[in-house]
Amino acid sequence: MPIETFEFQVEARQLLQLMIHSIYSNKDVFLRELISNSSDALDKLRLAALRDDTLDADVSELRIEIATDQDARTLTVRDNGIGMSYEEVSQLIGTIANSGTAAFLKELREAQDTAGAEGLIGQFGVGFYASFMVADEVTLVTRHAGETQGTRWSSRGAGTYTLETLDDAPQGTSVTLHLKPADPENQLHDYTSAWKIKEIVKRYSDFITWPIRTAAPAPPAAEEGDEAGAPEPETLNSMKALWARSRDEVSDDEYHELYKHISHDWTDPLETIRLQAEGTFEYQALLFIPARAPQDLFHRGHQRGVQLYVKRVFIMDDCEALLPPYLRFVKGVVDAQDLSLNVSREILQQDRQIQLMHRRLAKKVLSSVKEMMAGAPERYATFWREFGAVLKEGLLTDSDNRDAILAVSSFASTHDENEPTTLERYVERMKDGQNDIYYMTGDTRQSIENSPHMEAFQAKGIEVLLLTDPVDEVWVDAVAQYQGKPLRSVAKGEIDLGDSEEETADADREKRNEEYAGLLGWMSEQLGDDVKEVRLSSRLTVSAACVVSDAHDITPALENMYRAMGQEVPSTKRILELNPYHPLVKGLNEGFTERADRTGLAETAELLHGLAVLAEGGQPKEPARFVKLMADRLERTL
Repeated sequence: MPIETFEFQVEARQLLQLMIHSIYSNKDVFLRELISNSSDALDKLRLAALRDDTLDADVSELRIEIATDQDARTLTVRDNGIGMSYEEVSQLIGTIANSGTAAFLKELREAQDTAGAEGLIGQFGVGFYASFMVADEVTLVTRHAGETQGTRWSSRGAGTYTLETLDDAPQGTSVTLHLKPADPENQLHDYTSAWKIKEIVKRYSDFITWPIRTAAPAPPAAEEGDEAGAPEPETLNSMKALWARSRDEVSDDEYHELYKHISHDWTDPLETIRLQAEGTFEYQALLFIPARAPQDLFHRGHQRGVQLYVKRVFIMDDCEALLPPYLRFVKGVVDAQDLSLNVSREILQQDRQIQLMHRRLAKKVLSSVKEMMAGAPERYATFWREFGAVLKEGLLTDSDNRDAILAVSSFASTHDENEPTTLERYVERMKDGQNDIYYMTGDTRQSIENSPHMEAFQAKGIEVLLLTDPVDEVWVDAVAQYQGKPLRSVAKGEIDLGDSEEETADADREKRNEEYAGLLGWMSEQLGDDVKEVRLSSRLTVSAACVVSDAHDITPALENMYRAMGQEVPSTKRILELNPYHPLVKGLNEGFTERADRTGLAETAELLHGLAVLAEGGQPKEPARFVKLMADRLERTL
């Protein structure tokens, strides 16, 4: 085929310009990205060869090679791994298919600090483009294992790239960078320098399990009769699996580089977790909790799972069976000694040993978070800010670890505007005679604090948990109690917070109910299509009315959530509560008692219900009618 020229996607072109104009201060990381890609390609080839005996591929000496040419100012990283087909090159290199690219570019422009900017690229899988930080032109030659034709891709990063097929390409992939002139002032080093290459490999890629080799520097011109042979290739990395080495042999920097290699994140992890299981079933695990959540954490297509090895042999990149979905942010490596190399995803889901590892790893992560909570509160605060919402999914799905998840959970509360609380500390602060842990769900802290449902609790100084994550609407119904204390919504059921004069409380309540009995019965009939009951409230101190759900009904927010997911749920009638001490309610009761014609009162009752619905963030059933009634009433006051 002739050489064909294509244009980059708009997003890819914008990204290339950002790379060319060097948004990163540490340009050395381009080599880490290329080595990481080569390592992945070698892993994939070995796995493919294990699973397919007929694969026509050379797996005798898998390696990564780095070659430099000081005269031509080129740097080449090559591997003899799985390689790519023409279609794969066009799809993976010529375009950026990741839907998060636009978000990446937006965040990149908004990032104020260099560290923040450098942390973004890995989240979007665009590490190959980092080559343009140090190169004027990049050429890629590749051939997929088992195929006969290769592909050459080339670009100067100016908006176009070329593709052509080759008949004699070796198996694997080589990336040749035509380097920019060295500019130490701008952290652009001489990447043809042997010592610089060694330094970068040692710092970022020493743990790579494949040999990374480079030719030793050529000796001086040999004198006549000197039969010195060609220089031997030099292996630059130790190839020691960090998870197999004892903790005192490995530095934090080495762990951090392994995390970056696995996750393609450019920031250090928040926490490193080691686990070694011995006995009838042996395995080693090295897990990492990232310092921030990826953009697609809540997207359906989010890639989760940790890398699975069997006796140091890479098996799969994203083994979902080893950790529950609510820990999908955890990255790392698990190396098992007793699994088959030909294990499949289907077998993993049924394997008893995998299930035991799943339970042990989940408990280990949760215990590590608890230790972080006690010993490093600032790091725990970062963890909860980034991953609290996803961790709470486990309260629904993992009943075995529910208590452990509750123990490491924090919640905003009325006790402190800035400092979240644990359930344990909430229980310690409970007032004498208080039996329930009170909470309220809503969109924001402000909307909850301004809700009529909160008035009596604020007046009596009773602490309420303020739950604003969407998952909070669901898990609170699954968790009945904590340490014997029931969890109770302030917007559900009847609330009795007690009176200061206990001996008169029951008598006063009975008297009020008798006084308003006629109005309550009449309003229940008038609003019967919208409410199941109208009753007096013990939770209101300022507002005239509020709507509440019955103790076991689902909330309107949860109804809307189910409908948004395509699930039909029957509409549930709410309860309208009236504040008997509010002038509007008092006037309504007097009007009901004194007037025979109650047409105007019916409209007032409808308005009162609509206002209560609005106060909790809802919408009247007929907004146009509600607005008309309100406008008519306002007109009469002028």
